[in-house]
Parts: sequence; C-alpha cells; structure tokens
Amino acid sequence: MTRTKMTGATALLVCCLAAAGQTPPPGRAAQAPLVIPNPHYVSIELEVDVARPAAEVWKRVGKYCDIGEWMRLPSCTILSGKDGELGAVRSIANEVLVGKTELSYTYTQPVREGRPYNLYHGTLEARPVTATTSKLVYVLMWDNSMLADDTARENDVANRKRTFTTALNNMKILAEGGTLPPAPARGPGR
Repeated sequence: MTRTKMTGATALLVCCLAAAGQTPPPGRAAQAPLVIPNPHYVSIELEVDVARPAAEVWKRVGKYCDIGEWMRLPSCTILSGKDGELGAVRSIANEVLVGKTELSYTYTQPVREGRPYNLYHGTLEARPVTATTSKLVYVLMWDNSMLADDTARENDVANRKRTFTTALNNMKILAEGGTLPPAPARGPGR
C-alpha cells in the first residue's frame, strides 16, 4: 500500500473542489469546515524613518519585551522560553514569538476560551535604508469578520493604526536617543 502526503497544492485543490461542491479525487480526504466560515483578513503596514543604522535601532527597541517601554504598558516579562527565541511567551497578551530574523520578529496571540480566534499576527522590523539610516516597519494581520458590520471593522483598523503609529513614533524617539514624554493617564478599563 502506497501512502502520499498531502502537499499545499493538493490541499488547495481539495479545498477548491469542496467549495465548488465537487468530490475530491480518490485517495484525498476532504478538509473539515473552517471554524470561521467567512474570514475577513485585513492587514496594516506602518513605517517610520529613523536617523540611525538598523542594527543600532534594533539593539535599542527590538528585544521582545521592549514593547512594554514603547507601548507604554506597565511591564513586560517573559512567561516561558527565552527572550528573543522562538516559542518565547511574553506577558503582553501572552504573545508567542513565532518567527525572527537578525532585525525582525513575528508574534501571534493564542486562542482564548470563549472568544473567536482572529489569527492576529504582528511583525516588527528594523530595515536598513543607508549605512546611517533605517526605517521601522510594523505589519499587523488579523481576521475581523467577527465584528458586527463594516463600520465596526473600519473602526477596528483605524484604532490599531492609531495605536501602532504611536508605538512606532515612540520607538523612533528611543532609537534616536531621545526620552519619551510622560505617558498619558490610563482610565479604568484601559
């Protein structure tokens, strides 16, 4: 008996056939239905120029728990794993480090009980521009299909843009040797 592994292309074929109401070819299993049947994936790419080399920028703001400083959060600690290594979990939303390069990292948030999973991922990168300048690039991707309507989805994107633009500007200040101004007051529930 010969067994074959299902490749990505085969899985796509099976998925497309199933969506079209066709039966997959013999020997290929149909995939289970999606938990979120009609996802609405969105992404945001934000960037800011920094007057420092990328390696210096990354050294100042690229450690996995540096987020506490530039996002103005009370604290960040590594809950498991080692800071900067794949699989590390930080206390900020229990985010898991799932990818990294010399000047970037990608993280995701775990599935929460009682909440639909939105496949949230973020990538922060210090990208060289010249020998003495760089840019910080922050990319977010998630599914906001579970929100009530287009207005709610647009507000969700706008709020994240505002939050992460502020974070990038804070990183720029820190990377260029500046000091952040006092953090805004946090009200109840924030």
